[in-house]
Amino acid sequence: MEKIIRALFVSMTALTLGACVSTVPLGVVITDVELPVAVTDESTSSPKTGEASCVSYVMVYAKGDCSIETAKNNGGITEVTSVDWHYDTILGIINNYKVIVHGK
Repeated sequence: MEKIIRALFVSMTALTLGACVSTVPLGVVITDVELPVAVTDESTSSPKTGEASCVSYVMVYAKGDCSIETAKNNGGITEVTSVDWHYDTILGIINNYKVIVHGK
């Protein structure tokens, strides 16, 4: 029994510490952030916007197409001026990812 408890403790510690390594600011309960990815031409206006999205359930199942190419096609964009990324989650159960492309 002691070996099982020790193994569970080590596993939970590894998972907890592994979650601390992130390039995104994460909240413990709720995360809702929008971050820049790239800017190619900040001086011109970007009349069009396209989005592509993905979803992940409990880090077990993920589905969607979050590519810049899909976002470009969804917005009818041929020339990209900037790309943003949006991420939101509640308790890490349902994680939503969105790529937002601005351009002409």
